[in-house]
Parts: sequence; C-alpha cells; structure tokens
Amino acid sequence: MAETDSFINKNNSARLSVAPMMDWTDSLCRRIHRLLSRRALLYTEMVTAPALVFGDRARLLDFDAAEHPVALQLGGSDPAQLAEAARIGADWGYDEINLNVGCPSDRVQSGCFGAVLMTRPELVAECVAAMIAASPVEVTVKCRIGVDDQLPEAVLPDFIARMRDVGVRRMTIHARKAWLQGLSPRENREIPPLDYPLVHRMKQAFPDLHLSINGGIASLDAVRDHLRAMDGVMVGRAAYHQPWDILGEADRLWGEEPRFAGPLEAARALRDLVDAHLAQGGRLHQATRHMLGLFHGRPGARGWRRQLSEGASRARDRVEALAVYDAALAEVMAPA
Repeated sequence: MAETDSFINKNNSARLSVAPMMDWTDSLCRRIHRLLSRRALLYTEMVTAPALVFGDRARLLDFDAAEHPVALQLGGSDPAQLAEAARIGADWGYDEINLNVGCPSDRVQSGCFGAVLMTRPELVAECVAAMIAASPVEVTVKCRIGVDDQLPEAVLPDFIARMRDVGVRRMTIHARKAWLQGLSPRENREIPPLDYPLVHRMKQAFPDLHLSINGGIASLDAVRDHLRAMDGVMVGRAAYHQPWDILGEADRLWGEEPRFAGPLEAARALRDLVDAHLAQGGRLHQATRHMLGLFHGRPGARGWRRQLSEGASRARDRVEALAVYDAALAEVMAPA
C-alpha cells in the first residue's frame, strides 16, 4: 500500500482529479477516463461505511488495476465504522481513502453524513483521526465552504485547521455552500454562488496543505487558471459530459504528451475496452453511456450519440453490439 501512496505523492496526480459522482464514476467510467489520461486521479462513487462493513465488498470495491491511481470515497459519521471501512479499502488496493463532507442529498442528511457534517466539525475530526489510524494509505477530505446560514469566512478555515490538526494533508474544497433546506441536490450543484477567491485564500492561509478546488470548472484552460493559486483542481460533470475536452490533453499538466491525437483516435482505442466488456457478458450501454460526450462540439457528435443511444438497447449479442459501435465511429469519421 505504501508504494501506491507514494505514487500519488511523487507524481502529484491530484493536480487534476475527476470527482466522485453517484451513478456515474463506476469502474467502466474510470477505465475510459484512464485511457484518456495517464495521470489524473480518479475517484469511485461514494460508498457508505455501513454498506462496506456489512455488505458485498467485492461488488462495492472491485476495480481494474489499470485504474490506478484511484481513490475510494466513503460516507459515514461513525468513527469505528469509518475506520474499518478505510482499512478494508486500503487492503483492497485503493491509493487513497476520501471522506465525503460535501454531498447534500436527502438520504445523506438522514444518515448524518455528507455536507451536514460541516455543522459537526468535532465529529468529523474524530472520524478522520480514526480513519488515519486504521489506514496505511492517505486519508483525505472533500468538503463544502459551509452549509445553510454558516459564514464560510469563519467556518471554512476553522474546519480546515481541525482536519490538519488530526493529520489530514490533502483536502478538496467545493467552492459553494450547500443549502440543506430548500434546495434539491441538483440545485445545490448550480444555485449557490461559487466563491473561488475564498478557496484561493485558504491555500494562502494553509500553505503546508495540498488543497484542490472543485465546483463549476468546465475547461482545461480554467483548470490551468486555478492551478496558479491551488495545488490541484477537481472537475466533475464537465469531465463526464465532455471527457475529451477535459482529459484528452490533461497529461500536458504534467509535461507529458497526450496519449491520442484527438477524440477519434481515442474512440478507436476504446473499442477494445468495449469488446472486452462484451466478452465478459457486459452490455454495450454500460460502457457507451460514459462516452456519449466524447465528441462534444465536433462534427458528427450528434450521430455518434444517436447511434450509441439508440443502438445499444437493440444489440442482442457481442457481434451486433460491436456493429453499433462501428456505426457510431462511422458518424465521426465521415467528412464534415
């Protein structure tokens, strides 16, 4: 485990990361993203500590070795359960264990984890301390700038200081408040205003910590702008809906040439991943739903999406599924 942990530190993979997103960042999604970028740090969907301690660990945790560096995000508020879940995750081979203190969904609130924990920093500190004691790999925290009527200028530096004091060395800060009353989870991703300057000031106030910024960052140019002030940038929906635009040339952030010259070359390479998934009994849409935005804004993008969306449900076997994929490729290979 120590070897993979040092891999993250040595190569600074957290310079760019793809956010954990429920129902999106599954293993297939991460393998697609990894093919596009050798370096970006990838996160799992959030897994609750009770589900991991008492449930089907293989179903929740299994991943492909090609996904490294990959982090497991946990949700919970019981220090003992989180410590056990962190130990399990580390033993499973994850490079990092992350605690979610930012998700605003109703089901998260009812379980007393996610963003609601911003109101209980002493409990979060207790949880994180227990996780660090149990895990041989790095434990990190993802949080908001505050919730509801909290004053972020006061709450956020105190929260960060508490995390630092129990041993956290890397955090990701979503630059929005979460309104736990009155806004849906989707609205909480869009309506509360972004406060990038506040998060930038946190890096100035805590120069000893590795701090990443998250929220509303939708282009690689924006990533570069934030890296002038921050150690890292986490991108969420844009990396999912426009994977080539965010990840296709992301390796330049580490001074490396991209793996592919463009999205068409990437799509051809991804065919092998799709074929391997089909050969194992998987369905076409399980893979291609993560690729629909690969040609975002480019000629043939609509045909690519249409072929994959409509054809995936009709394909009855591996041969038909690959024919659908090839038809989608033909849409973006045709002259504009």
